[in-house]
Order: sequence, then C-alpha cells, then structure tokens
Amino acid sequence: MRLEQDTRHTGLSAWQARERLAIDGPNELPRAGRRSPLRIALEVLREPMLALLLAAGVVYLLLGDTTEAIILLAFAGLSIGLTIVQEARTEKVLEALRDLSAPRALVIRDGETIRVAGREVVEGDILVLDAGDRVAADALLLEADALEADESLLTGESVPVRKRAAQSGEDERAGPGGEDRPQVFAGSIVTQGGGIARVFATGARSRIGEIGLSLATLETQAPRLQRETARIVRFCAVGGGGVALLVVALYGLLRGGWLDAILAGIAIGMSLLPEEFPVVLTIFLAMGAWRIAQVGVLTRRTSAIETLGAATVLCTDKTGTLTRNRMTVAELWLPAQPVARLADAPRDPRFRPLLEAGALASAPVPVDPMEVAFHVAAREAGTGHAEGLALLRTHGLRPDLLAMSNVWQAGDGQGPLTIAAKGAPEAIARLCRLDAAGRQALDDAARAMADRGMRVIGVASSAAGREYLAETHEAYAFTLLGLVGLSDPLRAGVPEAIALCRSAGIRVVMITGDYAATARAIAASAGLATGAVMTGDEVARLDDAALAAGVGDVDIFARTMPEQKLRIVQALKAAGQVVAMTGDGVNDAPALKAAHIGIAMGKRGTDVAREASAIVLVEDDFGAIVSAIRVGRRIYDNIRKAMGFIFGVHVPIAALAIVPLALGLPVIFGPIQIALLEMIIDPVCALVFEAEREESRLMRRPPRDPAERLFSLGVVARGIVQGGLAAALLIALYLAAARHGLVAEELRTLTFFALVSAILALVLANRSFSTSLRDALVRGNIAFRYVLAFIAVGAIAILNLPALQRVLGFAPLGWGELGLVALTGAVLLALFELTKSRAAPR
Repeated sequence: MRLEQDTRHTGLSAWQARERLAIDGPNELPRAGRRSPLRIALEVLREPMLALLLAAGVVYLLLGDTTEAIILLAFAGLSIGLTIVQEARTEKVLEALRDLSAPRALVIRDGETIRVAGREVVEGDILVLDAGDRVAADALLLEADALEADESLLTGESVPVRKRAAQSGEDERAGPGGEDRPQVFAGSIVTQGGGIARVFATGARSRIGEIGLSLATLETQAPRLQRETARIVRFCAVGGGGVALLVVALYGLLRGGWLDAILAGIAIGMSLLPEEFPVVLTIFLAMGAWRIAQVGVLTRRTSAIETLGAATVLCTDKTGTLTRNRMTVAELWLPAQPVARLADAPRDPRFRPLLEAGALASAPVPVDPMEVAFHVAAREAGTGHAEGLALLRTHGLRPDLLAMSNVWQAGDGQGPLTIAAKGAPEAIARLCRLDAAGRQALDDAARAMADRGMRVIGVASSAAGREYLAETHEAYAFTLLGLVGLSDPLRAGVPEAIALCRSAGIRVVMITGDYAATARAIAASAGLATGAVMTGDEVARLDDAALAAGVGDVDIFARTMPEQKLRIVQALKAAGQVVAMTGDGVNDAPALKAAHIGIAMGKRGTDVAREASAIVLVEDDFGAIVSAIRVGRRIYDNIRKAMGFIFGVHVPIAALAIVPLALGLPVIFGPIQIALLEMIIDPVCALVFEAEREESRLMRRPPRDPAERLFSLGVVARGIVQGGLAAALLIALYLAAARHGLVAEELRTLTFFALVSAILALVLANRSFSTSLRDALVRGNIAFRYVLAFIAVGAIAILNLPALQRVLGFAPLGWGELGLVALTGAVLLALFELTKSRAAPR
C-alpha cells in the first residue's frame, strides 16, 4: 500500500468499517483466555507427580488400607487446593493488571470525526492523534505537527522520537525506533504535537501483534526438577515393586502361608513406595508460590521458583525495569561555569532563569516525560514560570532545526513578548548565533553530559515588543541560558538488589534498546559490572555459535532489537547458563518466554510480557527478584534435605521388614504398622522440611552447577549411609531383644519406638547442612514443634491405652525399654552428624 493511493481524509464509511471488521476481526491481541479454577485443577491433575500421589492413594484404598489411603488422598487434596487457590489468585490479579491493548481512538468516518473503541479500528481508518493519546493501531502519518511518540514498550528507547509526515511513494512497512520516521505503532504514546494517520495494520498484523504471535513458536522447557523427580520415582517404584514380589515369593515358599505372604509383600511395598517424592515436590513448590506472593511476586508456573534459585545470569531491560521510565532534570550548565548537579542546589538563583525558560518552552500541560521534568524542576526551584502569561504561538520542531519555542505575553496583552526555546544543543547554538568559542564551550559541555548518560537539551530566551510576532523563531534574537541534562533515574533499591545478586554469584546483564553511552552510565550508577559492551549491529554480524562464545564477556548489550534480545538469551542458554530475564515491554516478550525464567513487571508491563513470563512482579519492584531468588534457593536446599531424609528413612524400614522374614523371627511390621509410620514420615516431609529456614550463607554462595542433579550421588549416598547406620543399630537392638526373650508384641513395640527415635534423629541431622549439633537442636521451626507434639501425644496414647495396643499389636514398655529407645536416637544423631559432607552448601 502506498500513500498516493489515499489523498483524502474523509476516511472509511460506516459500512466499509463494519465489513473490514467482520473480515479482519477485532483490533486486539490474541491471548489465552483466563483460566478458571476448573481448568487450573485439570492442569494440576495432569502433573505426573501429583497423578502418582493420587494413584498411590487409590491403590491403598483398593487394598483396603483406608488409613494410608486417606493420608495420601488428603495430601493430594491439600496440594491441589493450594495450587488452585494460588494460581486462581494469580489469574485474578493479572486480569486486574491488564492494560487495554486496544484503547479508544478518534477516527474520521464518513467525513466526520468520531470516537470508537480501539477494538473497532480497522485497516484504512484515519486516526486523529493528539498529545497524550495511545496509538490504537499501526499507521502511516499523512500529516504531522511537531509530533513525538514514546515507543519504549516496543524499542526500549527511554526518550520519545520525532515523527514526520510520509512522502509520496514512501513504503509504510518499517519497524519502530529512530527519528523522523512516518510510522506510528500500536501501543506507543503521542507525547507531543499531533497528526493524522492512516491505519495499515491492526490486531495480530500490527508490530505488537507480530511479536505476540512469535511467542507461539517458542517451546517452554519441562522443569528439570520435575523430570528428575519423575525419573527417580519410576526407578524406586520399579525397585520397590520387585522387592515386594520377591518377599511374597520367599515368604510363601519358606513359610507356606500365601495369604500372610501377600500381606508381607504389601507391607514391603508400602515401605518402599516413594509417595513422599511427589508430596515433597508439589507441597514445597505450592508453598513456595504462597511465600513469595507475600513479597509481591506472583508465580504463574510454580516450578519456576526452584529454577530461579539456580539462576546464573539475570538479563534485565533498562527502561522501566532498572529505571523508572520517568525523566528528571539532573544536571545544569551555565555559560562560562562548570556543570552542576541540580540536587546539590535545587533553589540556587543562578539556575532559575534556565529552569524557568525550559518550562516556558514546554507545553503548558505537559505529556512528554521530558517536558514534565522541566515543569517539575521549575516548580521545585520556586519559579512562577507561567503566572500572568498567555501562550500566543508555538514554533514546532523542524527536520532542519531541532528546536521549538513558545511565545508568551502578559495576560493583559499590553506587555512585551517573552520567547523561550529549547532543543538540541547545536540547534540552540544556531538560534543564539554563537561565535566559534561559544560554540566550542557548548559542545564540550554537552558531550561531557552525554557521556554520563544524560539527554542534553539547550535552552535560550528572547524578548520582543508586543507588536512584534515573528513567523519563525529564527527571527528573534535569542540569548543562550545554558544546558539541561535529563536522566531516567534508577528505581529505588536497584543498586542494593544488584549487589545482592553479585554476592550470590549471579551475573547481571543489561539488554537495552538505548544508546551505549546511556546504558553504560546507568550500569555504573546501578552497580553493574561495566565490562565489554556489544551493540545490536555487532550482535547481528555474529552467527549463533560466535555469539554463544562471546556473551560470557559482555555485560551490556545496547541498541538491541527484540529479535536480538531473544538471540542473546538463547546464546546464554547455549553457553550453559541458567537464564532469568526481566522486562516489561512487548519487545521483551520473546526473550521472556525463551529464558528459563521470565520475570515481567506487573504494573507497567504489557499484557504480552506478562503472558510470556513465569513470574510477575506486582509492584514492579526489581528488589523483589532477590527475594524470589532467596526463596528458590531455600526451596531447593529444603527439597534436598527432604530427599536425603526420604532415602535414609526407608532403609531401616525395609531392613526391619525383610530381616525377620529371612531369619524366621516374628514379623515386626504389617500394613497397619507401616501406615502408622507413614503418619509420622509424611508430615515430616511435607511440613517440617518445607518450613526449615534458610542456610546462613544462602545468598553468599555461588549458584549451583546447572548440571548438578537433584538426586546427586552425595545426597543419595548420605541418605543411604544414614539409613544403613540406623538399620544396623535397630537390627542389633531387635536381635538382642529377641535373644533376651521378649514376646512378639513387646519386640514389635520396642523396635517400632526405636525406629521412631531414629526417624527423629534423621530429621534433626538433615534440618541443616551445617555440622553443628547445636544448630540441629535449636533452629526455630514451628512445624517441627507441632510434629513433635503429635508424636508425643500418639506415643503416650499407644503406651497407655490397652485397646489401642491390641489393634496395633503392641504391648506396654518399661522404663528400661524406653531408655533404650531414647539412647538409640541419641547415638544415631551423633553418628549422623559425622556423615555430613563438609562440601555441602553453607
């Protein structure tokens, strides 16, 4: 489509608009519908870990073991409930945070200007644009009056860009970014001026829509934690099933009672069935999502929490993520004086004329962030810049003179004219007709401010008689007042958050669409490492292999396009990094989805960015990322502790179930005793270890190796060694008691409670990676206290209620036997402490 095909501004007719709307569809971005609680529940039930938990409960129910079935199904229900409540809350908050992707628009139809819903804008519509409008669709400017647009959500550039009217024969299909282009794009904001534009793309065909659709081609990787847990569960289930079948065969062949053999096989299967693994995974991640929600972080995929704790690289956008995307006056320069920081002298009378003229050269009611900054600075400096003045004329920016001026007169119309101008330093120098020395001084000051990441604006003023109203601002005799340096300030807490990331061994990389000098200055003020800088053009010249080889030395990527952000993230992943990516704009969405963990800003972030992310920061607080990383590391540590405990606790249970069969001694555990043990083990796994506080040096250690397995040899070996020690001591106690002549019920009771004591020793030993016994005993954990109280009450009831003893096949114990039980736990705790690896994370 070419400009010369449309020379009139009568616009479409109403029936043409309706016809095109029916053909092309609404002008809105396609997005997944809001997930209902039922849909969330169905998605949760498809999780293999939770499905295994439910299956185990059903199997026990079919076998008639109602107690164990109720326990397992209750845990499954709790996991489902927590996940549904958390994710439904997330969806509700995300719905409240959604921006209107298609705002209302002023269009010309049938020769009349009318306002329609943005979703009703169609290709060919004529848009009427004014300052403050959000552009509803991609359009080509037919007329432009000093129009500037903020395209930061699409390009990452922190300052508005100038626009011009299209020329005859000019192609409309060009991307956003850069000065003096004739296209405006959906989602951008008109910050200054106005214009008339013809729509050439709506909805999914717009630039913002194309980026959204590109997300569909990116596959989300299955969480590593989930894959590892599924693998170990399958291994343990197959192994446990094989052992159970072997026990049935041996019992039946050696003892002849096949019914008893089946019951013994069920007991062995129950002791080895790894139902705690899915309990740990589902409960820990669901509770982790609830915990980080308390600090303003919504989790759209709970598995991302654990992955975030493993992040080695945090890629962050600059505009709106590290910075506020809100310009402020930072530095001032007066002729023949050094540059001064406004914060050092906010009411210095020397700067008042400069700030007053800057505000007078801006729109009376500013929309452009730069002009807002001028008004704020002038007001804080105590100027009454527009009091008693009326705006007579505005001279806008021109491609050949990048300056604008406003002509003011006293309200009574009798006073002289006041003319204030602002613009590019070279344009202001031209208006002021500076000599060579003055021009050199201006250029040196402007260059020094630009090198510090400032956007530099020159300001000048003039005066004229009330009857002299020139057609162009070159006709006035301007006097240079100075230069104003504007900066996009950092968000509060960003330097502290980056320092914490560094102490945690997480490399922070800035990826921005802004200029390299600006990016470097922001990086320095934020405390980022200011190593190598790579521009988007340099990224474009490298193939994927070369980029993956070079990203390790680059801390700042400047002047990047959206597809280059995606390539950078993919290169980091190819280099073996675990990548977290933060962002808020549509231009960030592909990279957000491609990263291991996408983190979107909730308030300012676009709908597309939030949908592409696994985590959303509700308050746009960059520091909350550190809280999420802390929670992720704590969860991973606690999962490892729980897994070590699970491996350890099943060894003595299996040994005490098999040894009596092999030696022809009284059987200790039947299904009911195993179920009773599971009533202790399951709460310990799901509650005690989940509630364990973080390790003391959690955020002062490097991220774990991305290749490290959750079920590493160290975790498995330590659990088996601890379980083996417990099994050896308990079997020795069992054999000694049997030789001492204890009857079957007394033998079962003594061994059972000694095993409970061993379980508590395992809990205490695995609560911390530290080798300190004091830490194991005094670490605060309210859940552990409740579990201890539960065990104590249960033990007292069992030992004092004959009816309960008959059901369980137990007998009373004397003080001597109780002393042996306590001694067993104490000895094992001391032995367990010796098995702790000094290389464990501290």
